[in-house]
Parts: sequence; structure tokens; C-alpha cells
Amino acid sequence: MDFAAVMLIAVALDLAIGWPPRLYVAIGHPVTWFGALISALDRKLNHEGDSFKRRKRAGVVAAIICIAGIAAIATLVQMLANGPYGVVLLGILCWPFIAMRSMYEHVAAVAKPLKRQDLPEARHQVSMIVGRDTKSMDESAVARAALESLAENTSDGVIAPLFWGLIFGLPGIATYKMINTLDSMIGHRSKRHEAFGWASARIDDLVNLPASRLTGLLFALASPRPRAALRVIRRDARKHRSPNAGWPEAAMAAALQVRLSGPRVYAEGIANEPWVNARGADPDARDLRRGLALYARAMILGVAALAGLALI
Repeated sequence: MDFAAVMLIAVALDLAIGWPPRLYVAIGHPVTWFGALISALDRKLNHEGDSFKRRKRAGVVAAIICIAGIAAIATLVQMLANGPYGVVLLGILCWPFIAMRSMYEHVAAVAKPLKRQDLPEARHQVSMIVGRDTKSMDESAVARAALESLAENTSDGVIAPLFWGLIFGLPGIATYKMINTLDSMIGHRSKRHEAFGWASARIDDLVNLPASRLTGLLFALASPRPRAALRVIRRDARKHRSPNAGWPEAAMAAALQVRLSGPRVYAEGIANEPWVNARGADPDARDLRRGLALYARAMILGVAALAGLALI
């Protein structure tokens, strides 16, 4: 089956209508269904009185149940999607797993109040897309957080789903999204999830390796300074605490000539991370708008490549 055409249909639907609020109210979203399963397994298997080792094993079991379950269901559906309308049906089923439009909208919701110097509203909007403490952020911190979210989530929310969908179709994109949801819900190093979420976090790191590099490359190619962006990626990407986020963030930072990553404030304290593109300026509202323009150009390149593969 032509998985490139399947992904192109999914992207077209996402760009045209996103995930309509009425549809969300009526049936929710596949990611919320995944989240309900993960939460149920967390309650059932993750017991605070158990040893670290036992909770780690329980987390492996939870990850296997979730990943194997969605892979089996999606594979069965894809096998049944035969005939001339199979590609269209699979494109519709893959549509919810692409976040190209919502990615832009969420960051634009931060950029608009920041442009009119409404810092409280900008802080509120950025709190919807980042996990750090936003109450004391100034303009630069808000812009930096939004740009970092845009860079990292372009990989997680757009390029990675498309990459695995191109290779495996519906099982690839749905299974990736389950892995990513596992990581976002239980893959962090909190007291409750450090052991239970260990397997989910490691699997997520693995499946995001190719997409993070591709995203960095797309941002570099869409940049006014592609060679400079590639140099910063080679120099700084591995400085990031994440094995994957550093690649798109380094490309974004170089393209906009700003610095990203660095120290940030969370509820549990300050995380002193190294800077990416340390010689760059601190970003502001204008840089956030430029970041959105860079994202749009990168996505045009990505969709054009997808269309070329579908034609081939």
C-alpha cells in the first residue's frame, strides 16, 4: 500500500480542519483514549509500597500491554482496509495522530499576547504547552519556552508520526503515538514514575531518534543560514539533557540567532541546563513570530517531500 499517500491524506485533513471541537466533545480523541488506558494501568500496577525493581518490572508490563495492544489492533484494521478506498480510509484513521495545525495554533496563541505586551496572558498561554513554572517569566523567558516547545514538539507531534506512518502505515503512526503518550504521562522522573515509567521513557527516546534528526535538518534547510544551522546542530545538539530535543532546538536557535535551553524554573526547583547556541541573543516576541514562520517553511518542505514520495 502507498503509505506516503495515506500520510498525505492525513496531513491534508489536519491542515484543513484540525480536530474539530465538536468531534472532540462527541468522541474525544485517540490520545485521550490512550491516556485512559495508561492511567488505569498506572493505578492497577504501580503500587507505592512495592520495591523500585518491582515497580520497574510493572512499568515494562504496562508498556508492553499498551504498545502491543494498539499495534495489533492497527495491524488488523490495516489488513482489512483493502480495495480502492483503503488508502483513503487509512488516511482518515491516521488523521488524528498528526498535529501540524494545532502546533502552529498553540504557539501562535502565545505570540499574539506577547506581541501586544500582554505578559500575563502570554504566561497563561505558554503554561498550556510547557511544564515549567511560568508565573515569574519575563518576555524573553516566555518566548524561549514557546520556541523550545515548538522545536521539540515539531519532532514529537509531526515528523515522528509521519516517519513511522511512512514506514508501517496505521500501525506505525498509532503505535508511535501510544509510545509518546506513555512517555508524556509516566516517563518523567517523579517519585511515583521514576521506576514505573523507566521503560516508556527509554522506548520513547529510541523511537524519536530518527525524527529528531530529520526535524533538525528540515529547520536547517528552511533557515536563511542552513550551513550555520548545521554547524550549531553538530556542536550543540548533544549538550541538551534530552538525546533528541537538542537537534531541532539547535537548528531553531541557529536559524533565529537566539539561545535556547539553558536554566529554567520548574515547580520542584531550578534546572541548570547548558545553553544551545550560547552566543545568541535572548529571544523576544519578534523572534517567536520568526520561529513560527520558520516552522511554516519547514512544514512546506516536509509536505512537498511527502507529495513527491506519493507521486513516486
